[in-house]
Amino acid sequence: MTAVVVLAAGQGTRMRSSTPKVLHPLGGRSMLGHVLAASEPLGAEHTVVVVGAGREAVEAHLAQVAPKARAVVQEEQLGSGHAAAVALAAVPDLEGAVLIVNGDAPLLRAETVTSLVDAHRAAGDVLTVLTAEVPDPTGLGRIIRDDAGRVRAIVEERDATPEQRAVREINAGVYVGDAVSLRDALARLGQDNDQGEQYLTDVLALLVADGRPVGGSPAADAQDVLGCNDQRELAARRRTLNDRVLDRLMLSGVTVVDPATTWVDVTASVAPDAVLRPGIQLLGETTVATGAVVGPDSTLTDTEVAEGASVVRSHCQGAVVGPEASVGPFSFLRPGTRLARGAKVGAYVETKNAEVGEGSKVPHLSYVGDATIGRDANIGAATVFVNYDGVAKHRTTVGDHVRIGSDTMLVAPVTVGDGAYTAAGSVITEDVPPGAMAVARSHQRNVGGWVGRRRAGTPAAEAAAAAETRTVASDEGRAAGSTTDDQ
Repeated sequence: MTAVVVLAAGQGTRMRSSTPKVLHPLGGRSMLGHVLAASEPLGAEHTVVVVGAGREAVEAHLAQVAPKARAVVQEEQLGSGHAAAVALAAVPDLEGAVLIVNGDAPLLRAETVTSLVDAHRAAGDVLTVLTAEVPDPTGLGRIIRDDAGRVRAIVEERDATPEQRAVREINAGVYVGDAVSLRDALARLGQDNDQGEQYLTDVLALLVADGRPVGGSPAADAQDVLGCNDQRELAARRRTLNDRVLDRLMLSGVTVVDPATTWVDVTASVAPDAVLRPGIQLLGETTVATGAVVGPDSTLTDTEVAEGASVVRSHCQGAVVGPEASVGPFSFLRPGTRLARGAKVGAYVETKNAEVGEGSKVPHLSYVGDATIGRDANIGAATVFVNYDGVAKHRTTVGDHVRIGSDTMLVAPVTVGDGAYTAAGSVITEDVPPGAMAVARSHQRNVGGWVGRRRAGTPAAEAAAAAETRTVASDEGRAAGSTTDDQ
């Protein structure tokens, strides 16, 4: 394949969005990203993307997802034929086969594009159009063939006869053609239509009139060619794409308990014998290994879940959950979190840039940030790794077999040595030697009668007075009993 041309200059006004239409996301990629991914296996020498509306955003996106692609600006949106001509003009010496595809066809698959190119080469046609059989072709251009099955025309519905409107084979808007022949035909396109635009479909009519061989290759799945013009259609394409992903996963041996509430990006991967429970999203480059269980109600972004691990009702972003480790419920693993084998991050725990060693536990109600925790350590409830001094972040190191008491503040930078303990309620500001018990809390002082003096008339004061009365009566009873015994 010599070149791929993607038409991505349209306004997309029906999307009712400031985001360029081709940049709307679904299944882990933009619409444009899906089209580029479908054409990538062709190994084209040139990829040209025609941009127009929102071109700065589209060009920036291209730099991220397809840095080798070349963006060409269509200054005026004068139709699909004009856009194709602008693309070919940017590569004036181009020869060989060119694929032309719309940038708003997110369901287009690589195998469909490859099949189209193969059919084009096998037939030796100058132009081959991708077609599809649909149950309701209303509003779509019909493919008109002769008795020999050769494509003779693409007729828009407004121009079609009743017999032509009954045809269910439609134009998918994807073409493969000879670059030289395409350039010649595009140069002859007129603008004699209601919109005053140059239509790519008219190229086919010109080539047929020239007596050049034109063919059509039907897509195996008509959904491949569905475009996306408004938010309703975008939602429908998301569902179709996700259904395809889940179907592939289930056929490979993944258990998907409730496909209706399970969303997996095309960029994510799930191994056989993993279990996806209801209400989960696997986004970005997330991977889930064999035997892992994710969900219910969890969102994982760019996260690695290893063999036998579990994530329950939690959010993980840029994290690594090691083999047989467990997360949740209601935890938040932020970027840089790495859990070793058998580690546990329990309920209502937040971690960030933290390494939790093999077999170590952060069971509940804690924050672990910028930390390294050794193996088989236990972090008590309500522990906070105090990592930020208002200017810079600092790191805390907790050794092997350490026991951090509940409600401990570890003020970084600080190190707790192997086998050490901290007493509950301590504020640790200095290193704790291995095997030591760190106690960092002030002596308790009880100020008697404070509530009665400072909160007189409150329920607390009344409760305290009643308790004092009971205490006095009890003391007097014990004293009386002691006097009787003495007699």
